[in-house]
Amino acid sequence: MLQLTALNTYYGDSHILQGVDLHIPVGKAVGLLGRNGMGKTTLIRSLMGFVPAASGRIHWHQRDVTDLPPERMARLGIGYVPEGRGIFPNLSVRENLVMSARPGTTGKQDWTYDRVLATFPRLKERLDHGGQQLSGGEQQMLSIGRALMTNPELMIFDEATEGLAPMIVQEIWRVISGIRDTGISTLIVDRNYRAVLAHTDQAVVLEKGKIVMAGASSELAQSSAALTQYLGV
Repeated sequence: MLQLTALNTYYGDSHILQGVDLHIPVGKAVGLLGRNGMGKTTLIRSLMGFVPAASGRIHWHQRDVTDLPPERMARLGIGYVPEGRGIFPNLSVRENLVMSARPGTTGKQDWTYDRVLATFPRLKERLDHGGQQLSGGEQQMLSIGRALMTNPELMIFDEATEGLAPMIVQEIWRVISGIRDTGISTLIVDRNYRAVLAHTDQAVVLEKGKIVMAGASSELAQSSAALTQYLGV
């Protein structure tokens, strides 16, 4: 589905991503692990078009999309749940959801307004609340629900559980698991590497902008010494 090949990205003179290769197969979940500052969010922002790649290629269903802007990438069928949630604080819950609603690229409308509210009952109770009136957990639910309303083929989660209460974290992982079960591909970044490996088929570890480990999540979960070295856990 999504293929990154030899991707190099800079911030000014700083070489952040250094020859990164990443493959997300159709219907699979991939975990992206690494300590803070290792390039995880830069990788996501590069593939979404927010940060231009200096070299390398990005392919979506074998089509070269390297230079597409973010709005075009989203239209390809990519749902993005950014770090910091990125909801519209001056819009109500209802407005945040409805403004994002559209069929998928194949015309499918599996994720309807009603289905999103059934997935997140808390949002149904707060439809007229402004985004700024929601708790952190509710804002995260809204961010995920808004991405689902685009009926994506791929969902990207960048630190979706950061700063949330344990009970809400469990709810977010339950939803991510449910999304994966529907056949939507997922790319997951989260500090809880155990949870990431438990909810993905494959995973890669970034160290200073380079992939230093890659493989089946179940196998990486057994590599405790290497994970300690690269993740500091």
